[in-house]
Amino acid sequence: METRPSDYDFGPMHEAVQKYLDDDFLAMASSVVLEGGEPVDFHLWGHQDREADVPIAPDSIFRIYSNTKIVTSVAAMTLWEEGRFDLDDPVEKHLPELAGLSVLREGATDPADAEPLDTPPTIRQLMSHSAGFSYGFLLESPVDAVYTERNLSRPESTLADLVEALADIPLANRPGTRFQYSVATDVLARLVEVLSGERFDRFIARRIFEPLGMVDTGFHVPASKHHRFCVNYAARDQMDPMVPGLDPAPDTLLGSYLAPKPFLSGGGGLVSTILDYTRFIRMIVGGGALDGTRILDSGTLELMRTNQLPAGAGVRFPFWHMPDTVFGLGFAIKTAPAAGEPDAATGEYHWGGMAGTHSWMSPAADIAAIVFTQRLPGFWHPFSHEYKRQVYAAVT
Repeated sequence: METRPSDYDFGPMHEAVQKYLDDDFLAMASSVVLEGGEPVDFHLWGHQDREADVPIAPDSIFRIYSNTKIVTSVAAMTLWEEGRFDLDDPVEKHLPELAGLSVLREGATDPADAEPLDTPPTIRQLMSHSAGFSYGFLLESPVDAVYTERNLSRPESTLADLVEALADIPLANRPGTRFQYSVATDVLARLVEVLSGERFDRFIARRIFEPLGMVDTGFHVPASKHHRFCVNYAARDQMDPMVPGLDPAPDTLLGSYLAPKPFLSGGGGLVSTILDYTRFIRMIVGGGALDGTRILDSGTLELMRTNQLPAGAGVRFPFWHMPDTVFGLGFAIKTAPAAGEPDAATGEYHWGGMAGTHSWMSPAADIAAIVFTQRLPGFWHPFSHEYKRQVYAAVT
């Protein structure tokens, strides 16, 4: 990747990330920093396969997990721009399988302790993770056991199967009351299928990937590209992932990526390269267009990075929370800088994937950055916070 000449010194950031490799917390990393939508730093560290001594490369392919959610949200908003739905439409208007949902009673400890829902969830709530659905693996609600028992995201199922299965599982919360990370973006992907009349992978390829020249992004890695697919690593000490040590991790969550599978997870199923995903982020910071190709209107992106949660609600998970963070239509939004960050971090919008693929955009500083690794857990690992602090220090 060509980078524009810059007066910034990213050396301290390069050294900080390298220390995570030296200390055996990461096996590899790949990073791009943008200023004004143009690359000003591109750096690689380590190996895509440490055991086989295969160095990381610009075109190494990563599991991007929940970075997929931003792609799905953009796909949905292209249909919103066409008038295919209103944000305050009940989800059941377009997915009638979800009519007549129930919700857990307040204080319930048994998933059977539910009551009829008086107000159905809307698409706005679906996109801001406030529709009331849950995820299963986060063990945040009594219904999570049902999600896990039914294995809603099994590779051999489809998005239609997922929506059908959700029809008789109570919501964890009343819609519009709080943020709860959930399968909502998979439901949104099914909505895209229904409204467009196309399978989800075909729609996003035609409307996003092909126009932007994202040639290595999809739901599986073709055989001709297997040699570029990164090994996924996991903390050796699962009880304390902050202890050094990594082991290769099998793809058990969504199944193998080495061949096509029916489940096209809009919440976490994509693979991509740092080169491809940088083009996607450049489109976003470019107001919805890149190199003359427009995907969204700039006003739509402004709406997407506007808080959609109820007053007083913020982004929280059962084991950690994101301080001073709210949620828009597919993006988390910071309302105050984190420790060690400048005031320009306020208004930053971002999201990441559970194996450590992070992207964030700062309108106030006119910068954006993407950093990829493959490490479980990597969504809220200290390396990404240190990386961000060092990037901000270099440019501000």
